[in-house]
Amino acid sequence: MGARQRFLLLGLVDTIIIACAITLAYLLRFDFQIRMPYFKLVPYVILMHVGILLPAFYKAKLYRRVWQYASVGELISIVKAVTVSELLFYAIHLTLQMIEPTLVVPRSVYILSWAFIVLGVGGSRFAWRMFRDSYLKIQPHHKRTMIIGAGDAGAMIAKELKHSPDTDCYPVVFIDDDPSKKLLEVMGLPIVGSRHDIPEVVKRFKIQEIIIALPSASRSEIADVLNICKKTRANIKILPRVADLVNGKVSLKMIRDVKIEDLLGREPVRVDLNHIVNYVKDKVVMVTGAGGSIGSELCRQIASFSPEKLLLLGHGENSIYDIELELLRNYPDIKLEPIIADIQDRHRIESIFARYKPAVVFHAAAHKHVPLMERNPSEAIKNNVLGTKNVAECAHIYGASHFVLISTDKAVNPTSVMGTTKRIAEMIVQSLDKESNTKFVAVRFGNVLGSRGSVIPVFKQQIEHGGPVTVTHPDMVRYFMTIPEAVQLVIQAGALAKGGEIFILDMGEPVKIDDLARDLIRLSGLEPDEDIKIIYTGIRPGEKLFEEILADEEGTEATRHDRIFVGKPLDFSRDELFFMLRMLEQTISKETIESANQIRQILRQIVPTYQWKPEKTGSAVGTSKLEAMAASREFAAGTEK
Repeated sequence: MGARQRFLLLGLVDTIIIACAITLAYLLRFDFQIRMPYFKLVPYVILMHVGILLPAFYKAKLYRRVWQYASVGELISIVKAVTVSELLFYAIHLTLQMIEPTLVVPRSVYILSWAFIVLGVGGSRFAWRMFRDSYLKIQPHHKRTMIIGAGDAGAMIAKELKHSPDTDCYPVVFIDDDPSKKLLEVMGLPIVGSRHDIPEVVKRFKIQEIIIALPSASRSEIADVLNICKKTRANIKILPRVADLVNGKVSLKMIRDVKIEDLLGREPVRVDLNHIVNYVKDKVVMVTGAGGSIGSELCRQIASFSPEKLLLLGHGENSIYDIELELLRNYPDIKLEPIIADIQDRHRIESIFARYKPAVVFHAAAHKHVPLMERNPSEAIKNNVLGTKNVAECAHIYGASHFVLISTDKAVNPTSVMGTTKRIAEMIVQSLDKESNTKFVAVRFGNVLGSRGSVIPVFKQQIEHGGPVTVTHPDMVRYFMTIPEAVQLVIQAGALAKGGEIFILDMGEPVKIDDLARDLIRLSGLEPDEDIKIIYTGIRPGEKLFEEILADEEGTEATRHDRIFVGKPLDFSRDELFFMLRMLEQTISKETIESANQIRQILRQIVPTYQWKPEKTGSAVGTSKLEAMAASREFAAGTEK
């Protein structure tokens, strides 16, 4: 129906309602026996009301409203329009009565007419909604839905689910922890219990879909509710938190699937913006590995602090191109310099530093895949050790104020080549800090959810293909953090830097990988071991069951940020470290069949906590550390001749 036809139809209905309301008002006033002088004035009163009310209704936009969603707001508009019109009629009538005294309208007719018109017009609008609601029942294609949270957000979601033709969910019951609400109804739906009753309610009402509508709840509270919901086989969706809602308005489009990070229950990171701005704003900032998971997020967050120029350094052209386009789209005024370079190329890195002279360097470029680096130890050393050395030394030579190394918990008591190379990278920046004006620091944290090569994307792909999901060991645990919160803490740690520290991020409680896999399966609406099989494949080379975030001898000190701690620096010989690095470089430059064991030998000498059992070969493997050091010095001396 067009706007013109709609106006004509509703105008005709309202004219009939007004005429009936005024006639009824006169009948009641005169006990259904209207005397002749007054009877003649009824048409006059009706016409005056129609002439005033219809324009008032149009001005109040009552003819533009969708009345199937009529609510208290629409009723208030009707009351206002009728009240103003009745007062206007009264004023006009008094003026006309001064001209023609016989035009007498009893005062009670004004009040009765006002009441009957409000009831008539309001009733006609709400009648369509009541008629429509009486037929809005759950259909065979609907999923029986439970809403957790009977507050404003939950009520709005229930209303939209009931009336939206585009959804396959239909609300059946509410869950709310407020005991005063139990056995009450919201939007015609019963509130049947608290969060502890969820499993029983799901069974009793045959719930297929659960919507968590608690936008003001803390992350820990949401995680607790999710852990209860996981015990059911219902599909779980969630409404964003208040901080993520635009203008506090709620709609069905905002409902999203539960993400694994929702289960961590970690409160958002609080950032000290003043300190961050002081060392990033109006500075030339370089991010190495800018196309990677951590590097790209570093670029996104640094861009918001208005650097003078942001250097995006990476080895892969496609990933650098993608992050450049994204930053230019979101920050059109930012100055970017995409740089394709390999950190192993010392000459190239020096030329970049000489040209741009970055004041702040975030070094995120690294090989991080543990099993792959076990098979390719020389590449791990080239990138994670020698590449870090190149970038760090250039930062020192060209006068950067800050150098922040992104490290890993795998650097603590390492069992892998990757973890050992990252520990050596930490030692490099600590040793450089002792002789440089640059503040060299490392930031150590565990796994980040959703990063490239991490377990979450692998599990999701396996679930999408119908399984099986492969878990290395049922008891394996890891620390997890979301990429944005890890990067926020990295930037914050740079602001806290005095030089030489290893900052350690509070990762919360460790998570069992087996539980993580099962959660992802359940969040996909499936049941572990029934719909999707879980297979245990065994621990891979270089992996360990439990990751550590801190070595025993390091200890920790608090910082002014409650999520960042400082590990006490360890004593080691700088000369010995750089001598062993030259040995590593010589060994990998003349790679042979025996090189893998020789490389691991040298790594063990640099990092005594490296847990590696050498294979028995004809090489010098198995000699004592002093013997190996002597042999290595002779080897190095021979190569220099």
